[in-house]
Amino acid sequence: MTTDQNTAPTPTPTSTPSAGIDPIRVDVWSDIACPWCYIGKRKFEKALTVTGIPVEIEYHAYELAPDLPEEFEGSEQDYLEIRGFTADQVQPLLSRIVAAAKAVGLDFNYDILRHTNMLKGHQLIRWAKAEGHQLDMVERILAAHFEEGRHVGRDEDLAELAAEIGLDREKALSALREGRYADDVRADEAKARQLGIQSVPFYVFENTYGVAGAQDPAAFADILRQLAEKKQETTQ
Repeated sequence: MTTDQNTAPTPTPTSTPSAGIDPIRVDVWSDIACPWCYIGKRKFEKALTVTGIPVEIEYHAYELAPDLPEEFEGSEQDYLEIRGFTADQVQPLLSRIVAAAKAVGLDFNYDILRHTNMLKGHQLIRWAKAEGHQLDMVERILAAHFEEGRHVGRDEDLAELAAEIGLDREKALSALREGRYADDVRADEAKARQLGIQSVPFYVFENTYGVAGAQDPAAFADILRQLAEKKQETTQ
């Protein structure tokens, strides 16, 4: 089942949401290679379930390792050492990430994870946005990368992921081969620099309030409630 890319599925609230307000705009800068982006996604979704407040979400590209080749042959240890971690820091870090993922219902598997350049993956997400299914594509590509060990840097593999959420494989493949959305990815990254974003995930609420990191669901819920109350005040 697919959903509209801009509007998150209506959750079943466990507290009474603010009634009659327009959706809260949420722009998320995220990288496919970022484990905390996937963990943060689940935490934010939990906040939506708790509050029942409607949101309009758009994902934006942010590459943590833009110089990585499409076919990276190294291990997770190799990748993290390239990213500046020492050898004795890697296993404690991975253990902490896997535990944090498990706590929100995700099953990260670093034994099979395949690192790659994420430019094409971000282009696919932008193409899926144009097709009206960005949120579905974000979820599918993150699961493929972190839980399934799929290659998310090659045109053909990415087109298969598009087909798995009901989109046209050949259209996706054509867009990727042409690099049709590369400029959109670069525009996202330029906007991130303009906003001073230096790490992801990074959430911008209502084009005004910036929040960094995979916050706890309660923190996200508090932000959403405060913004909903302000929206109500302006409409009264």
